[in-house]
Amino acid sequence: MSSPTAPDEALTRYDVTRPRGVVLLLHGGTEQSASPVDGRSASWRRSAAMQRSITPRLAADGVATWLLRYTLRGWNGGAPVADARAALRRLDAALPDVPVVLLGHSMGGRTAVHIADHPSVVGVVGLAPWFPPGEPTAALAGKWLLAAHGSRDRITSPRATRAYVERADADGARATFRDAGPVGHYMFRRAAAWNDLAVEGCSTLLSRARR
Repeated sequence: MSSPTAPDEALTRYDVTRPRGVVLLLHGGTEQSASPVDGRSASWRRSAAMQRSITPRLAADGVATWLLRYTLRGWNGGAPVADARAALRRLDAALPDVPVVLLGHSMGGRTAVHIADHPSVVGVVGLAPWFPPGEPTAALAGKWLLAAHGSRDRITSPRATRAYVERADADGARATFRDAGPVGHYMFRRAAAWNDLAVEGCSTLLSRARR
């Protein structure tokens, strides 16, 4: 696996020559917190570990991976959305006209569905996503959504994820729910299976975008 680009406070990038696509990873967080996200953040570290695991397979298919580090740990009414939109602007400037899949865990999944309306984004892969009742689906219109959830998750709700997928599909997204089996929220158990799902999901959505 290639080394990441020069250290960046907000983005960890593994770039490839002539990329055919980019996966932007969005990590989890908590409902309310004004604490900054640093290298000790468990949510960021989980997504960083996933990035290191999935990058070699994606890079072999010409796909770069970028991992965003939010400014603050909390959702705080939607604070990560601004960070994620800024990351997409940087991505567009660096890699114009390259399709993007958003790969979000927990709060990262919630963030992803708010920014899926960006022109470069072709779809979202949500892993144990946080979709509260009434979460808007409008940004997913015409986009792909794959949401995977384990039945033993006690942090975010697989039932709420199913309901969100059904609403998104009815509202114009091409949305699918994937049962991840008897696993919890943090992707510790069956980590390899979560990584496989991430690679499969992102690769499938990028392949559809190339047709």
